[in-house]
Amino acid sequence: MHVLILGGTAEARRLAELLHGTPGVRTTSSLAGRVAAPRLPPGEVRLGGFGGPGGLTAWLRAHAVGALVDATHPFAGTISRHAARAAADAAVPLLALRRPGWRPGAGDRWHDAASLEEAAALLPALGRRVFLTTGRLGLVAFAHLDDLWFLVRSVDAPEPPHPQRMDVLLDRGPFTLEGERALLRRHRVDVVVTKDSGGAATAPKLTAAREAGLPVVVVRRPAAPEGVPAVPGPEEAARWIGELSARAAGRGGDTGTGR
Repeated sequence: MHVLILGGTAEARRLAELLHGTPGVRTTSSLAGRVAAPRLPPGEVRLGGFGGPGGLTAWLRAHAVGALVDATHPFAGTISRHAARAAADAAVPLLALRRPGWRPGAGDRWHDAASLEEAAALLPALGRRVFLTTGRLGLVAFAHLDDLWFLVRSVDAPEPPHPQRMDVLLDRGPFTLEGERALLRRHRVDVVVTKDSGGAATAPKLTAAREAGLPVVVVRRPAAPEGVPAVPGPEEAARWIGELSARAAGRGGDTGTGR
């Protein structure tokens, strides 16, 4: 059975590792290509978009895909919507692999924001030195805040438009609590901005901010497509694929794609 993994996350890579070498299962991991040097998973890999839901539908049919796993970033709302539509049109089973979001604990000073623009509007009242960990895309939302200083951490260097007063830290998680503590002290950060990405790789900044008594602006996730079953981890996704593959084998290889 051919499994297409819409990836780019640690969970997607782990799922590809779990499935690699599984008898009767072939994987293709699709990466958006927005990172210059992505960490490649085992198995087949494709880079770039599909050209919308119609293009993804055509790819699913042309490559006889028997199962689709949406393991993209929780904020990749567009591709998730396209995946839901394409899977329905191609009659391919779809599963969403979504790491759980973060939850505030005792001592956290979190401020909820529905968007990057709303997060930017909150900042002037919260601090002057901002640790911005929302990635290199979307910096235009903060470009008008000339009175604030930003430390922007991203995998690749950002391009304009972006804040005028800005230092860039090129780095990739996972990050350690000790390292995040030192970073906040060294740059005299007084407010942190993050997306609710979830997971352990970038969570230490939240603990470091709590220990330092810093406010954290947390941008909420976009709404997920309705009706798509979801699991929190790659192990559960691997079991789903194993059960689907076993059922397909029992039907003589019919995965429901009509091929």
